[in-house]
Amino acid sequence: MDFQEELTAARIVPVIVIKNPAQAVPLARALVEGGLHILEVTMRTPAALDAIRAIAAEVKGAIVGAGTVLNAQQFVDAADAGAKFVVSPGLTEEVVRASRDHLVPILPGIATPSDVMRGLGLGLDTFKFFPAESIGGAPALKALGGPFPQVRFCPTGGISPANLASYLSLPNVIAAGGSWMVPSDLDAADAFARATEMARQARALAVS
Repeated sequence: MDFQEELTAARIVPVIVIKNPAQAVPLARALVEGGLHILEVTMRTPAALDAIRAIAAEVKGAIVGAGTVLNAQQFVDAADAGAKFVVSPGLTEEVVRASRDHLVPILPGIATPSDVMRGLGLGLDTFKFFPAESIGGAPALKALGGPFPQVRFCPTGGISPANLASYLSLPNVIAAGGSWMVPSDLDAADAFARATEMARQARALAVS
């Protein structure tokens, strides 16, 4: 399957912030065991590249990508570390060119119809809708389906079990990103077991 097909099948993308590289592999394994195999590791910490590299090399079944990629150099660094996809909070030609040069799929962030039109002009048809809840949520995404029936979205930002169904029920949403299934206290003894259980619950919500 190509990346869009993988997203459609997965329905949920955990958004992961790793501060301690040693926690990357056990967390990724826990999430995969719980049924979530497309993992976005954000580039917000110095540990991000090491985490991506370790997950790509050691976690069977995981498709690991890099999030919060802001420029072409970060894109190159993420791709070299083993990222299979890249997520950006916004849409720039620089990052789109890097995607083409390195043959790594990108989900650039959009927030307005003008953003979508610029993305379509660059040959894209799948976008991150960010920050989803702050810019109108599911009703805004539904409205975008009118002028842009060919476009698909992965909303991220404020997604939770309480509003997940309102997004995934839309025909123009292929998956949703969120961090609620990632424990905030990864140093706790039961953190990875809880991650597996929360991933199972999230997956059950996504396919119900």
